[in-house]
Amino acid sequence: MNSEMYAEVDTALKKFRPYLERDGGDYELVDVTPDGVVKIRLLGACETCPSSDMTLKMGIELTLSEKVLGFKEVVQVF
Repeated sequence: MNSEMYAEVDTALKKFRPYLERDGGDYELVDVTPDGVVKIRLLGACETCPSSDMTLKMGIELTLSEKVLGFKEVVQVF
């Protein structure tokens, strides 16, 4: 795990969290790999939401690509 990148990702995601919570969802930051892959587990309403792929790619991934140097992609883990 890249602890410096993990901290940057965690900080950026905390700014995104209220949007998920507003709809009854949340996330767990599972891992940040050395090659820039962020692993997230969606929780609450986000677990079963048909728009969860859109949340990951257009919300979380876009946020991280703008804020975290070396970020590559977000993948959902179950």
